[in-house]
Amino acid sequence: MFYRVAAAVAALAFSAPALAQEAPKPITVSGSAAIVSDYRFRGVSQSDRALAVQAGLTVSHESGLYVGTWASNLSGWGTFGGSNTELDIYGGYKMPIGGVTVDVGLTWYMYPGGADKTDFAEPYVKLSGTVGPVSLLAGVAYAPKQESLGRWYLSGASYATGVPDAPGAKSDNLYVWTDASAAIPNTPVTLKAHVGYSDGNAGLGPNGTSVAPTGKYADWMLGADVAVGPVVLGVAYVDTDISNKEALYLQPNFSQTKNGSSIAGAAVVVSGTVAF
Repeated sequence: MFYRVAAAVAALAFSAPALAQEAPKPITVSGSAAIVSDYRFRGVSQSDRALAVQAGLTVSHESGLYVGTWASNLSGWGTFGGSNTELDIYGGYKMPIGGVTVDVGLTWYMYPGGADKTDFAEPYVKLSGTVGPVSLLAGVAYAPKQESLGRWYLSGASYATGVPDAPGAKSDNLYVWTDASAAIPNTPVTLKAHVGYSDGNAGLGPNGTSVAPTGKYADWMLGADVAVGPVVLGVAYVDTDISNKEALYLQPNFSQTKNGSSIAGAAVVVSGTVAF
């Protein structure tokens, strides 16, 4: 997600005033468009550490049901067998329980134009609420065993031969995370943070990638957003605990195409988002 956290914060910043002025409607449509200096999905660059353009749209019903879509351009590692686009479709149900909102849904990750066996489904459960001035969210996403997530190749060298070590292999993937954000009173600034942990395929899938490079790793983000008129400008420090030594066996797949540098190392990501 660069983090879809940024888009979510931006959406909250702009939707709240509108909701205060208008009567609730049975169906609402919301969305956002953003430009980010690097698309980081769970800490790993999906745009070859380069610019990405992203947009999303969500249709929500007053019952709590919602459906939506989100898209971004890709490059390098994130192309998943040749696609230069990620297109996600998601749907779910939100329900308030006490002071907590429970969100249960499923995301279908698609890579139009990519090789076979790129798409995968991932159900999720999220809990969100507030503690004083801080908004908190905790989530668990679990993708059941699928060929697109399987460890077909044990290493980058193996993938280069074009002969799978375990053709047809299936793997699952677990991701747990927590987000926090807090607006600084009497300012247009919102502070934000994210910590996540992945557990999945330690090798390479049928298209030479993995949703969880090295199998198990942590990612984190610290940043701030500033509302400037209709635009939210963001800056975030993003990193993982994947070392160059740990990822060596995944090379040359798991590296920037321009110079072979890490695509999971520390980076400062800047963004501009417009929400509606």
